[in-house]
This record gives sequence, structure tokens and C-alpha cells, in this order.
Amino acid sequence: MDPIGECRVRVSLAERSYDIRIARGTLREVGTTLSRIGLSGNVGIVTDRHVAERYLSRVMKSVKAAGFRAVPIVLPAGERSKTLRSASKILDELIRARFERRSALVALGGGVIGDLTGFAAAIYLRGIPFIQVPTTLVAQVDSSVGGKTGVDHPLGKNLIGAFHQPRAVLIDPDTLRTLPKREWVSGLAEVIKYGMIADEPFFAYLEKHMEALLRMEPEPVVQIIKRSCEIKAQVVAEDERESDRRRVLNYGHTIGHALEALGGYRSLIHGEAVAIGMVQEADLARHLGFCGQEVVDRLRGLVRAAGLPDAMPKASFSALWNAMQHDKKVAGGTVHGVWPERVGQVRIAPLARDACRQWFAGRRSGSGR
Repeated sequence: MDPIGECRVRVSLAERSYDIRIARGTLREVGTTLSRIGLSGNVGIVTDRHVAERYLSRVMKSVKAAGFRAVPIVLPAGERSKTLRSASKILDELIRARFERRSALVALGGGVIGDLTGFAAAIYLRGIPFIQVPTTLVAQVDSSVGGKTGVDHPLGKNLIGAFHQPRAVLIDPDTLRTLPKREWVSGLAEVIKYGMIADEPFFAYLEKHMEALLRMEPEPVVQIIKRSCEIKAQVVAEDERESDRRRVLNYGHTIGHALEALGGYRSLIHGEAVAIGMVQEADLARHLGFCGQEVVDRLRGLVRAAGLPDAMPKASFSALWNAMQHDKKVAGGTVHGVWPERVGQVRIAPLARDACRQWFAGRRSGSGR
């Protein structure tokens, strides 16, 4: 594959199927994409202040050139904007501008903007179309694909939301070059996750090419975006609404989301929390007898090579367990975790409080990590 050429990944969901297009310059094609899928009238471009400075005018020009009325909706940046209040602000703008069911939204930004925009699109007039134009690595390889939308609650992440598939995903790898280094590195956690849950050769590719990825060399960057999207598209096609198989995508997120909530969504950004969660959940899987120490060590090595954290922040067991209880995967009061058996294969199994407490105590006393 030409590293700067075009590639596509199909998300196969019957009448809700759509393409993920990965190519340089896709920001200039937002308008033509909207036209091609049969939309008309108003287009709301939802973004945050940081992304707006770099890319909003380019996307608005594309939308207007295709004959749409462009309505910019600019929100504050960061996870703390992922709230019902922000969703209400989007809805206010749509109502004021008289959006109709053939109107559309464009999510221009990272995962927060994508989740917010998709959620607003899902609930306005009981559902209007939207497309994803992700500008961060986390959004390009994970949150823009699959139709999970929503907002956070003070007690937990993504507790309020809806399934609403985008009509298209446009990925321009060039947008990654404007990311702060911390955001780029954070996104690598979700990429590592795909290797852990489904593809050992991909995990090995990451081990071999991590230095090149940290330098953002074009070919490996496009390769990891494409392969990550392929894995997620396959999982979503098998289980669109997270009844069983799709839960594997939450590897690292049970502890990761709890750590984000405990930090008030300030101390860790999402990928950092997921990186810690993956390593700690692998160690917990070792404690539970699902995998050997070599799996933990190999994962920890790759996480550290990426420059991601792997150590648990200071927290009491009760605080951690209580935060984990607000995870979406809790059913009947039971935490259902995703546990590695080997690199490239995981299982879903319940986690007993006593077993988790024993692991936590052993980790603190030195028998775990």
C-alpha cells in the first residue's frame, strides 16, 4: 500500500454500512461526501476551539462549495466538555438554525467531539445523519468508528449515550502532525489494544516499528490506522450493540475509565488511563490464572516503549472498586472484565470483589506490579 495513497475500510452493517476513507486531503472533501450520501440544507460543523483554529475554515469552505449552509458550533476543548450541558448547546444551535431531518452534523475533532456530535445527532429529531472527521489518533483508530456516542456523568464515563452510526468516516493522517506529543502518544494505547485483543502479528509489528511511529513516519502511521480500523470494523460488524463480542474492545477500559473518573478527568488523558488499565488488567488476569507473566511483561514492555504510563496512581481499593462499579460493563452488580489469555486473544469473564482485592493487596505489597 502506498503510504500516502488512499485506502478504505468497510464497516458492514446492512443498511447502516459505511466506508472509512484514509487519505491525505480528506478535509477538503467533506462537502462532496455529504452530497454523495444524499444530504441537503444545513450542515453543523461541531469542533473545539483548538481544532477550529487549524481546520474549521477549510472544512467550512468545502461544505459551502458543495451548496450547503455551514453552521459552525465551537465548544471548549477537553474531556470536561463531554457533558449533557455541551450536548444541549449543540441542540440549541440546531433548533435556532432550523435543522431538519435531511440536515447533518460533522464531527471535526477528537473523541470528545465525535461522541458529543454523534449523541446530538442521535437525539435531535430522533436522529439526523452525521459524519466523522477525526483529527486525533484515538479518534481515528477507535472512537470515530462503530456508532457509540454519548457523554460522561460525574460518577462515570460514557454512562449517557446512544448507538448512532455515522454515514461516513474521513481520516486525514496529516492532521496528526499538529497533535501535541502527549496526545499522539496517548493514541498509541488504543492501537496497542487491538494487537492485544485480536492480532499478535500486529502487536509484533508495533514492537518492531514503535521508534518509527514515535517519529511519525508516514508508512507505519497509515498502516496502524488501517489495521486498527479493520479490526474494529470486524468486531462492530459481528456485534453492533455490544451484547457480547464487542466487549473485547473495552480491554484496559474497566480500570482505565475508573482512573479517569477518580482523577476528575484532569490528571490522566484517555489513552494514558487505558495504557495503565491494560497493564494492570493483564496483571490481574495473571493473578486470576488466565495468562502467564510473559504476557504481562511483553505488554508492559511495549507500553513503556511507546512512552505511556503503566503504574497505578495512588488510590485505595475501595475507591477503585467503587469507580469500577459505574462501568457500562457492570451487569447485576458484577464487573465483567476483558482478560488476556495470550497476546492476540482475550476472554470476557466476571470479576469477584474478593479476587480483585487480593490482587490489589498483593500488587501493593510487591507480589504484583
